[in-house]
Amino acid sequence: MMQFQYHADLTLGALRRWLIAQCYDSLLVSLMWLAALLWLQVPWAWFWALVAGCVQFIPHFGLLVALFGPAMAMLFSGAPLERWLGLLAAYAAIALIDGFLLQPYLMHRKNRVPVWASLLTPVLLGIVLPFWGVLFAPPLLAVIYAYRGAPKKEARVAEQQFSERSEGIVLPPEKRPGGDA
Repeated sequence: MMQFQYHADLTLGALRRWLIAQCYDSLLVSLMWLAALLWLQVPWAWFWALVAGCVQFIPHFGLLVALFGPAMAMLFSGAPLERWLGLLAAYAAIALIDGFLLQPYLMHRKNRVPVWASLLTPVLLGIVLPFWGVLFAPPLLAVIYAYRGAPKKEARVAEQQFSERSEGIVLPPEKRPGGDA
């Protein structure tokens, strides 16, 4: 039971730190979207920035989903082509800043995941398991590096599993002539 508690605490602690890093990332991405959408004069910019922050919790796909709302708002408002190109440029800039700077920095800061692992693991897992590998790469990295940095628990040696006071086989007392038992 002790081993289960140790592993549960370690895993849940790593996932909690990953979630906190994702909250910071979502807030920063939402602010970047807000600045870009206000600059581009997109209708309902505050709402679309809030949506972008909420869908940012979906690793690597949330940013793409966040582009859909402002694009539709610009389509129905009749925005000129320059603003459409501005929206695509803002999306590219936010994606680069988030993918190459924010997420690796926050994963390193909160979970001690090396920057190279934050950048390389989603790509490799995306090759092996196309959708699920990319989706689960960040929380999986947090758990792996939590175990890697955790203090090692020494396994009990076979002799230590028994009590220190070894009773052995208890024999009945010997009967001696002329004495007590």
